[in-house]
Amino acid sequence: MGFVSFVTTRMRENAPVAVNGFEEDRGREDCILAERTRVAQELHDTLLQGFFAVSMHLHSAVNQLPGDSPAKAQLGEVLQLLDRTLEEGRRTVEGLRSPRGPGASLGEALAGVPHDLCLPESTGFRVVVHGKERRLADGPFEEVYRIGREAILNAYRHSRAKLIVAEIEYRPTELRIAVRDNGCGIDAHQLQRQGSGHWGLVGMRERAERIGARLCLLSKVALGTEVELRVPNRVAFEQAGSAR
Repeated sequence: MGFVSFVTTRMRENAPVAVNGFEEDRGREDCILAERTRVAQELHDTLLQGFFAVSMHLHSAVNQLPGDSPAKAQLGEVLQLLDRTLEEGRRTVEGLRSPRGPGASLGEALAGVPHDLCLPESTGFRVVVHGKERRLADGPFEEVYRIGREAILNAYRHSRAKLIVAEIEYRPTELRIAVRDNGCGIDAHQLQRQGSGHWGLVGMRERAERIGARLCLLSKVALGTEVELRVPNRVAFEQAGSAR
């Protein structure tokens, strides 16, 4: 069986992509990113910290119960659920934060994904960069990073791969991002049944569409999966002489 090729987003023909439009929207995007960072900080300092305190007290109480106590096993299950919920909450909060620190490149941001999300170290992960790195405009950077992050997370969750590679290629006319793994792959019939609503493709497709990019999924059972994103240069990068 050949590779499954599933294009979830196409370049929108006759849809203008104006560089000046990004310039005009940057103030609004900066406000949105600042608000998301504020909300993430508030959630971390209040809700998550409160749940962490509850978890610590509950762990202490359970440890004091006799080993043969029926309540100990039941409370142990509650603790496991609480720990999983806390981890999901922490990941959500991390997802709200802007990934770009001072001077951070796209490669550096994607390289930090496994650590930021506490993904298993048993799976190999690396980022490969081709070509001379260029600074992405803030709006496209956010969308490209979130697509790459989701693709990396899906590979860890579903592929059972031994190695995941995020490839960034700075081409003369476009920016190309590819996240591939050597895992179990996706059956063609299953992919066609589930369509674009599975494996987080809806969110990735919507992000790609917002910046006029092309998103494609390639997969073959037992050989792995690749998620590829292509963004035109006029959209992806800061333009010379643009005002901040």
